[in-house]
Amino acid sequence: MASHRPVIALEARLKGCKNVITLGVRSNLFDYRKDEIELLKRAEKIYYPTAFYADLFDTMGKQTFPSYHTYKCVQDKIKQTALFNLLDIPHPRTRVFYGRRQKTKITDYFSFPFVGKIPRGSARGTGVYLIRDREDLDAYCEESSPAYIQEYLEIDRDIRVVVIGRRIVHAYWRISMHGEFRSNVSMGATISLEPVPEKALALALHTATSCRWDDVGIDICQYEDRFYVLEANMKYGKEGFRVAGIDYKALMEELIENEEI
Repeated sequence: MASHRPVIALEARLKGCKNVITLGVRSNLFDYRKDEIELLKRAEKIYYPTAFYADLFDTMGKQTFPSYHTYKCVQDKIKQTALFNLLDIPHPRTRVFYGRRQKTKITDYFSFPFVGKIPRGSARGTGVYLIRDREDLDAYCEESSPAYIQEYLEIDRDIRVVVIGRRIVHAYWRISMHGEFRSNVSMGATISLEPVPEKALALALHTATSCRWDDVGIDICQYEDRFYVLEANMKYGKEGFRVAGIDYKALMEELIENEEI
């Protein structure tokens, strides 16, 4: 049943949606006009509030979309990995090493080649390195603290599954550019709309539901007949929607109107 409540958003993600009032993000609450603050106070739910305001709204007991739990794991690979392990979600073998002493033990746990990632704040394939030897490892350890080390799975593609609300709205393959181990579109990967295996879709939905994430791109790979969740992207790109001819704004308008989000 359609809702007639005012729909209030802060971030620009829904800007242009006919049924949303987007206020924008202000660094200080009192940079909003008094009437805008009243809209925030009266709204049943705030859409795309940013991590900072999501924390405050959760403390007030006000709902947000994405959920507070979604914001807690934005661009934090360490938290995501710990959560996957706690929930028994299949994930490449990963370990975090803090400080110089722990970093000297990396090769006790991993054999070359393996993957090193900047664990917080990195996105779109930046901060992800294939570490082939000691020289690569030393350079990575100088750049990243802590060191987030993951086993290398030799694949040339992965799957992006986008879950919004409680359902999958889009899924597609990302095929790596020749000579590139990363499958990010920003790194030259191509998008394929070939059918995605049902097991991958089920794993993505299970992951989003178990982690209480309601707006997320789940990256999954298939390696030796098993599916693994690589990571979750809460700030996923829209290129996959464009290639598939999906009108993202219209989709979000419909989900809001039907009270699915």
